[in-house]
Amino acid sequence: MLLTVLGIAAFAAGLLFSIAFHEYGHFFWARKFGMRVPQFMVGFGPTLFSRTRGETEYGVKAVPLGGYIRIVGMIPPAEENESTRATRMRSFIAEVRGAALDDVRPGDEGRVFYAKPWWQRVIVMFAGPFHNLVLAVLLFTVLLTVVGTSVLTTSVRSVPACVLPTTAAVQAGTDPCTVPVDPAGQTCEEGTPGCALPQQSPAAAAGLRPGDTIVAIDGRPLDPTAYDSWTTVQEAIRTSPGQPLDLTIERDGARQRLSVTPIPNTVYADPTDPTEGTTTAGYLGISPSVELARQDASAIPGYFGMIVTNAVERLVEIPERIPQLFRAAFLGEERDPNGPIGVVGVGRISGEVFSIPELTTMEKVSTFVQLLASINLVLFLFNLLPIYPLDGGHVAGALYEKARAVVARLRGRPDPGPFDIARLMPVAYVVAGLFVVLSGLLLIADVVNPITLQ
Repeated sequence: MLLTVLGIAAFAAGLLFSIAFHEYGHFFWARKFGMRVPQFMVGFGPTLFSRTRGETEYGVKAVPLGGYIRIVGMIPPAEENESTRATRMRSFIAEVRGAALDDVRPGDEGRVFYAKPWWQRVIVMFAGPFHNLVLAVLLFTVLLTVVGTSVLTTSVRSVPACVLPTTAAVQAGTDPCTVPVDPAGQTCEEGTPGCALPQQSPAAAAGLRPGDTIVAIDGRPLDPTAYDSWTTVQEAIRTSPGQPLDLTIERDGARQRLSVTPIPNTVYADPTDPTEGTTTAGYLGISPSVELARQDASAIPGYFGMIVTNAVERLVEIPERIPQLFRAAFLGEERDPNGPIGVVGVGRISGEVFSIPELTTMEKVSTFVQLLASINLVLFLFNLLPIYPLDGGHVAGALYEKARAVVARLRGRPDPGPFDIARLMPVAYVVAGLFVVLSGLLLIADVVNPITLQ
């Protein structure tokens, strides 16, 4: 129990630091460019602690799900040609604008956000997510080169003696390779048409054994503990049904070459979506061992690129995975381990990792660092979405303002001035509302039906 609490507390501390470092990125450049920043807060809700130094109040709030700095003049005054016809939406925008401009004091005219050049505003708003990217790169670098990460190695963990259909029923206490089956995997009477003993696996037929390490495939050298070596072996096997492969293995300190021929196997084209149909892939019959291994620094760009690609794919998939998340939260459906997870769920996983006795200390540290690095990468990608009120929305607004000014100059017209981001406040409230709903759904799912490692 104590280790579980320690794991959760460590993740909470890491998350708070990541949030504070994100906000410091905004804060540093805002101050650098002369903007007035009256507040620097980590968290939302009631203030637990605060202290004012200079012109800025620094504090921690009760809900550690984000943070903010308050820069004076984030919303510009109304444009001169803005319609004064009263509507509910215009009244709402005017109210928001008035609240923002109330922070502007005499002498702040040159220190407000909207009065700064567009490129300064882009830097200020980009700096927060960029700090998360820096943390993610730093943590993944430490993970790969110092701590080590769990990798599927090219060392063979097991070699099945025979190939069984997926529908075959295996009885406890019997050797399945000695029981005759029909093509559907059902037991049958040996000698009857279509009934035979299961086919010997290609790996066993070629002489592969548990403990062998594949060090080359078709003449291509492999680092047994490189993060992508097992993927290389898998891809070679899958794309070679019925075609011989030349393996160089290491066994008891000596190297030898084996020729193996994967057999054709019908598999789903997309394992996560059976509706995509099936395809033919090679099957050899080996499984890899898992080890904690360090990587060379040269592996960092490729590994980080793989992680970024996976993270982007997961973010894009969030809308289509929400129905399953809802069913898991309220209807008792099994939670999708590849679906979205909230900070509470990640914190629970951190606590679970710390409490698993089978894991070594370094394996626990490795998983914790990977969780924290992944959180920072997601914060970077999510905050750069060009949607107001996210940081990416502010960046997009400043870039649009610059493009608008360029077009006006080319047409011989006066600069239209700051982009009135107050007009996007209705969008901001909708986005914030959706985020609150998703956060609530994730919270419920993480509490009542959490993703677990065991």
